[in-house]
Amino acid sequence: MNLKPIHVIGGGLAGSEAAWQIAEAGVPVTLHEMRPQRGTDAHQTEHLAELVCSNSFRADDWTGNAVGLLHAEMRALGSIIMACGDAHQVPAGGALAVDRDGFAQAVTARLEAHPLVTISRAEVAGLPPADWDNVIVATGPLTSPALSQAILDLTGEGQLLFFDAIAPIVNFDSVDMSVAWRQSRYDKEGPGGDAAAYINCPMDKDQYEAFIDALLAGPKSEFKDWEHVPYFDGCLPIEVMAERGRETLRHGPMKPVGLTNEHDPQTKAWAVVQLRQDNALGTLWNMVGFQTKLKHGAQSDIFRMIPGLEKAVFARLGGLHRNTFINSPRLLDEQLRLKVAPRLRFAGQVTGVEGYVESAAVGLLAGRFAAAERLGAPMTPPPVTTALGGLVGHITGGHLHGGKGSFQPMNINYGLLPPMDPPKRDAEGQRLGSKEKTRIKKRMMGERALADLKVWAE
Repeated sequence: MNLKPIHVIGGGLAGSEAAWQIAEAGVPVTLHEMRPQRGTDAHQTEHLAELVCSNSFRADDWTGNAVGLLHAEMRALGSIIMACGDAHQVPAGGALAVDRDGFAQAVTARLEAHPLVTISRAEVAGLPPADWDNVIVATGPLTSPALSQAILDLTGEGQLLFFDAIAPIVNFDSVDMSVAWRQSRYDKEGPGGDAAAYINCPMDKDQYEAFIDALLAGPKSEFKDWEHVPYFDGCLPIEVMAERGRETLRHGPMKPVGLTNEHDPQTKAWAVVQLRQDNALGTLWNMVGFQTKLKHGAQSDIFRMIPGLEKAVFARLGGLHRNTFINSPRLLDEQLRLKVAPRLRFAGQVTGVEGYVESAAVGLLAGRFAAAERLGAPMTPPPVTTALGGLVGHITGGHLHGGKGSFQPMNINYGLLPPMDPPKRDAEGQRLGSKEKTRIKKRMMGERALADLKVWAE
């Protein structure tokens, strides 16, 4: 068939996944990525699907975690992001983390090699040309100013922005392993079978208090023109968390639970900083949960207060950048089309989902919706019992308060799926405890989701 191509704007995770799904459906697609012609404040390469912040796709267990269920659903639908993630995984306990360079190179190579994919390395400034009748806007957290303004003008929205932050990356050979040690929380094995996937740096109470003081006093980068723009709670800078209370970090990314210091097993740490492997060689490790807007000079000094990182060499320091998302519950229909301009679909983080996997998942659906429309066989969204269906349902109508200022980025979670009632007793008639019932309930929801997705896909 001589089909007119679909245009996908943005070569991040969502755009790459959308383009792949379109091409795999037998429809030609042009993927527009402005890098390297025009760079961004956060990207460092010209690869498609570059991971800007963390290298983690988070938990990979479909029986007990909502994002793990989303992984399983995307694998079942032929996701390029999950396939390349699986092929380039690095140890991360119960999570799926990837070698960011190998992953992005693999996604780029597969898209470049697909006969129905054309990659255009140029910016689409403003709204796409009128003769592009089927377009997916997947410009992500760093949508160009021209396109952002065009969306604002088209939708009548007041703003599209919030702040996001990036964590530093440390060279492994600069970590003092006579102080730090390797262990995953509760020795939990990850997809690769490694139960020692993290480097742990312990702090006693005095060290923790001094560290908090330094965080609070350290000079921060500010964007004064945008100080009214909120942070997303899932990616708060550590100094913002510290401002919420001196114990906040100790009960958040620096919690010491599930860990035993192999150098001093009898002494329990007051707080622990964890590092997670960032590349396949194991030479680079990122500081888990340490997104920051501290100025670069202050970062080096303050983070070297952490035991084991006194001589740390940073491959990348943290930073702050602006993110972009639209008021999807008000603006999009269930096919992810802009109500005032249905030729435009939106996908990825710009729709108000948060996280790599969630962004790619919405790209996957947008690609399938667009391809089905081009083929003259429109499809319904996935069942609400699936993680994919729950996620797209939330951003296109499930959010109860679609007014300005109330819709915020959302990770996948079980609260987006219809609940199920687990059994009250086990096979022997013994009453189940609340933890066991929760575990069974999550598995039941996962089994239901995968069965319903299979029927939908067929």
